[in-house]
Amino acid sequence: MCDIPLQGEHTPPFVGFDKLTHTGFFFVLTVLLFYGKIRQQRNYEYRIITILKIIGITAALGGGIELLQWKVFTYRDGDWWDFFCDMVGVGMGIFSYIMLHRIRLHEKKIFN
Repeated sequence: MCDIPLQGEHTPPFVGFDKLTHTGFFFVLTVLLFYGKIRQQRNYEYRIITILKIIGITAALGGGIELLQWKVFTYRDGDWWDFFCDMVGVGMGIFSYIMLHRIRLHEKKIFN
């Protein structure tokens, strides 16, 4: 999706659509990474190392995509704002994870 040209038949429906797409993709990616981690450890335990790993993975992926758009895809431009929107999506995903963790922890205290 990140190498589709944004001209011709692939013209975005509105200005800023590319930024919204970056934010949405990275939000979903972050949520899926957390979901995988929750399934792997079989609980909602809060670990800061998990958050740092996911930030590192998604930052490397977002930076790599922007480097590819800058150097490889001649019809796309690498953009710092795209990377910023990637990290906004990651931040939204982390916030969602933390809120889910607090809700689950609160439910556990109520029912125990």
